[in-house]
Amino acid sequence: MLKLNVNNETSRLRAVILGTANSNGPTPSLEEAYDPKSALHIKAGTYPVEEDMVKEMEAVAQVFDKYGVEVFRPELVKDMNQIFTRDIGFVIDDKFFKANILPDREDEIEAIQHVIKQIPSTNVFRLPEEAHIEGGDVMLADDHIFIGTYRGEDYPDYIIARTNMLAVGMIQDLFPNKKVKSFDLRKSNTDPYTNALHLDCCFQPVGNGKAILHKNGFLQESEYDWLVNHYGKENIFDITSEEMFQMNSNIFSISPEVVISERNFTRLNTWLRNQGMTVEEVPYAEIAKQEGLLRCSTLPLVRD
Repeated sequence: MLKLNVNNETSRLRAVILGTANSNGPTPSLEEAYDPKSALHIKAGTYPVEEDMVKEMEAVAQVFDKYGVEVFRPELVKDMNQIFTRDIGFVIDDKFFKANILPDREDEIEAIQHVIKQIPSTNVFRLPEEAHIEGGDVMLADDHIFIGTYRGEDYPDYIIARTNMLAVGMIQDLFPNKKVKSFDLRKSNTDPYTNALHLDCCFQPVGNGKAILHKNGFLQESEYDWLVNHYGKENIFDITSEEMFQMNSNIFSISPEVVISERNFTRLNTWLRNQGMTVEEVPYAEIAKQEGLLRCSTLPLVRD
């Protein structure tokens, strides 16, 4: 049996589900694009090809191997994008949540059923259908759970609004001893430079008490300010719109001392090293074209 344990973003990783880029399917049509960044690359003819994405994911698998992390992979579904495992599930403490994702991605959850079966069934949850939630919006910080959402009345108009306030309330009910705090995110169906698809597109804790933040990803300045105060201004790396577009806040921690980051994130990687961290650089620029990066393609199951 798998004994789940995840209560923050940075403790030493022991087991993870890493997505797969094999049999990724043909380049989607513009109508099939889930987000504005994919649409941009479909239009430009620069949408990533399977071979390149497989290589990028294998580079991450090798880093996990180097650090002795147990890695699970989804079962292959032919012609299906199965890279972004963070969308389809997440762990809080010892509980696994199946995400309520876009309906045509249901097969992706089936493809990790061989892992879910190893978890005691009493610890596997799924919120009611009308409670929308995806793992990219759920950020753990020990006694806090931070959740990205969109509170606008036009929520149904946004395919990129993935987590609603109903789900936030239900998570709070399930974890009465934790402080659940929601953040209203800026959404755009058309502009990838202003669209915060998930909370991890504009915020992520790293190391010991440090965080990456992008101010414009937050609709309420007071909520951004709350995070700045929580972490302390001197502990925050503020990223630009261009860096958010390139997914700089979507790196992934193996421990407080070790992060996996994209090799082109020069400014960020320099800052991380200046904080005393080891930065394992991997090529991930092709996968990033689908508005997802390292955190999006990993689903941690066990941390110390």
